Amino acid sequence: MIDVSVNGFGTIGKRVADAVSAQPDMSVVGVSKRSPNHEARSAAQSGYDLYAADPDRVAEFGERDIPVAGAVGHMLSASDVVVDATPAGVGESYRDRYEDNDVAVIYQGGEDASVAPNSFCARANYGRSVDETAARVVSCNTTGLARAVTPLDEAYGVASVDATLIRRGGDPTQTDRGPINDIVPDPVAVPSHHAPDLRTVLPGIDVTTKGVTVPATLMHLHSVTVTLRSAPTTEEILERFGEEPRLQLITTESGCDSCADIQEYARDTGRPRGDVWENCIWADAIHVTDNRLTFFQAIHQQADVVPENVDAVRALAGTADATESRARTDDALGVGM
Repeated sequence: MIDVSVNGFGTIGKRVADAVSAQPDMSVVGVSKRSPNHEARSAAQSGYDLYAADPDRVAEFGERDIPVAGAVGHMLSASDVVVDATPAGVGESYRDRYEDNDVAVIYQGGEDASVAPNSFCARANYGRSVDETAARVVSCNTTGLARAVTPLDEAYGVASVDATLIRRGGDPTQTDRGPINDIVPDPVAVPSHHAPDLRTVLPGIDVTTKGVTVPATLMHLHSVTVTLRSAPTTEEILERFGEEPRLQLITTESGCDSCADIQEYARDTGRPRGDVWENCIWADAIHVTDNRLTFFQAIHQQADVVPENVDAVRALAGTADATESRARTDDALGVGM
């Protein structure tokens, strides 16, 4: 059994904690929060041992009748692996503390790639992080691109990737995020940061990415063009994507014409929090001309990195190979819409 702690119980942390607790070979030591807010209360009510990220604020939790098991150092000392789900840029400040507690750590994509020996995507480069002391799970957008590009490269060879990432303005609870009524090149410069981030996972890839931010909260939408070294048919691409559990082919015939439809379906079918762990690729939009492939895919920014974090736990712990870990994770979570 791998003892896992989650430092930060926010958008990603609470999802990772639930995903880890669903795994038959893992247990959640505890989760941490800096502030005694509603997320801290929900962590305690969910049965997780709650630890205060700031030892000086332990008393504040008690004043609000939120039970804490202690300070975050106690949680780390009892863990084999910690998933750092703190806000972007905060994780690196904990690095010395993780090392002092001799605990392996998984950082998120908001941290600089230099924070860990490797950036991680379970489908692309799982083996590079086996038995390492740290790994960085790349961002939701980079995860989505790596998942789709890797099987194409294996089957046909990828000469280049050109992707436009149409990104939500903020998560549903991020009321301070924008734009409110605008469409923003974000950034105006090309490529966006996603291209160099993808190369931390797939170093040899020739990729250009462009970012656009829109006033939405649901999901990201990618418009992807891949130039392949051989020329498959559309049917072969459909078959290749269909073999990947974390790539979900959907059709307009099903009624899923939009990101909103996908999210509604996830909620209707009982997905926790309406989470969509898979890349959702519209089969109708897959088009191949000679060796040029185009497609649309929807990426749920709050959820697609969750199974990746679970796989990264096994990689650092050295308890399973890539195929076995992905299968265990997918089975426990119910991946596949």
